[in-house]
Amino acid sequence: MEYTTLGDTGMTVSKICLGCMSFGDPDWREWVLGEEEGKRLVERALELGVNFFDTANMYSNGESERILGEALEGHREESVVATKGYFQMDESDPNSGGLSRKALEQELQHSLDRLGMETIDLYQIHRWDYDTPIEETLAALDDAVRRGQIRHLGASSMWAHQFAEALHASDRLGLDRFATMQNHYNLVYREEEREMLPLCDRENVGVIPWSPLARGYLTRPDEAVDATTRGETEEHLYRHPYRDGGGPAVNARVEELAAEKGVKMAQIALAWQFHAEPVDAPIVGTTSVEHLEDAVEALDIDLSASDIEWLEEPYEPVPVSGHD
Repeated sequence: MEYTTLGDTGMTVSKICLGCMSFGDPDWREWVLGEEEGKRLVERALELGVNFFDTANMYSNGESERILGEALEGHREESVVATKGYFQMDESDPNSGGLSRKALEQELQHSLDRLGMETIDLYQIHRWDYDTPIEETLAALDDAVRRGQIRHLGASSMWAHQFAEALHASDRLGLDRFATMQNHYNLVYREEEREMLPLCDRENVGVIPWSPLARGYLTRPDEAVDATTRGETEEHLYRHPYRDGGGPAVNARVEELAAEKGVKMAQIALAWQFHAEPVDAPIVGTTSVEHLEDAVEALDIDLSASDIEWLEEPYEPVPVSGHD
């Protein structure tokens, strides 16, 4: 395993973050693994040197957090745990979502309880709340840091001007600022390169991309994607413009380079992430131990500057996706 410093937090994290959306309750989404398989994934990740884990309260309606917390028993001190809040958790309670002080305080406590932890290493706002002033959100989060419930704050997909506003508000008010950005970024979705990534670089904000494999689109040839369980059942895959613009051409080049190097397509897509200077650690979600092991092996793949240029060349601008 290789390690890096997460933004300016001083925390050392593995260059692979295990995304825990893939386990919890199969009734939530058909491709999700159950408890036993999820714990097996976490156990193998620890064996491989992964010390960075990302979940969210909404994943399987809290089951992902509970399973992760139980799986990390005996390994809590050496692990860096990240979770998120924003999406409404209880249909009958409108205050179970959003980023108001009330919502944050109660949902943060619920996450702590499910994880079985006193402190969350990285607590992230899952999206931007248009109904709550960012100053209120930041003040509530800052208070949670002072109470010892949170070590560091993070944000997820939003417009760069919103993130800049949040960072400025923190500085202006003397509040804890966001130390990380979990954004949508992969070989077939690179719109973040225009504004968000330069902003993160300037502000020394850690970048931990979600969907580095484009929800599986970069793991197999374009024509084979629809035949997978996720391709057949996951409507979220098709909400993103992976097949727009140069997506299929990029997919074909990933396939060709993987064959040339004798590795898997997913490993080429991840190797590209590892070579991307703004990226600290991509969040890799997987439904098998084998795929997790493949991801770790991808750290050893060396891409030349010409390889990277060739993979990126077909990309064309696509509509912004992932902020909702």
